[in-house]
Amino acid sequence: MTTTALDDVSTGDDHPGRGGGPTGSGRGLAWLLVITSALGLLASWVITMDKIELLKDPNFKPACSLSPIVSCGSVMQSPQAEVFGFPNPVAGLIAFGVVIGIGVGLLAGARYRAWYWIGLNIGTLAASVFCMWLMSQSLYVINSLCLWCTLTWCVTILMFWYTTVHNLKHGIIPAPAGLRKAVLEFHWVVPVLWYGVIALLILTKWWSYWSSLL
Repeated sequence: MTTTALDDVSTGDDHPGRGGGPTGSGRGLAWLLVITSALGLLASWVITMDKIELLKDPNFKPACSLSPIVSCGSVMQSPQAEVFGFPNPVAGLIAFGVVIGIGVGLLAGARYRAWYWIGLNIGTLAASVFCMWLMSQSLYVINSLCLWCTLTWCVTILMFWYTTVHNLKHGIIPAPAGLRKAVLEFHWVVPVLWYGVIALLILTKWWSYWSSLL
């Protein structure tokens, strides 16, 4: 399986990004950015609203606080939930809104220059690193899991990876031909493995609890 269906850009240049000219994307990538951003925006909005309720009433229990382990409230009240001095989901509301705009632009036929694609790649990479740090804090410091946060991790990973695949495919990120071919042919491997590792970490961290539910 290749990325043709996901990112079928039609251009007169096999590697449009190498010349610095504008590059669009296939509708598949555009829709992926729109849908994942919308899900991330939804998660950020719900967490923000719950955070406001917690500020009003410390005894407020978010709807996603389902057990001692799956406890959004514990995560929201932790210091890690305000790394930048304000609630983390506020940054998500802005960032996911920007990516939705990029995706809608691509659906409308927009083409972006190489620096713009690189900027999106760096932004989604930084967001992915931040999400993985938050995941480690959630599992091994806070000892609670927020389902809305988990959704944010998952959509951010997809955004980052398929933006990277797009940039490799169109020569915006220089890479050896062999690496480029392998990434395009087996583009699904990285997100599958990434999600698998996250699931394995969550399962092993609270295995005694999950097994007690069986």
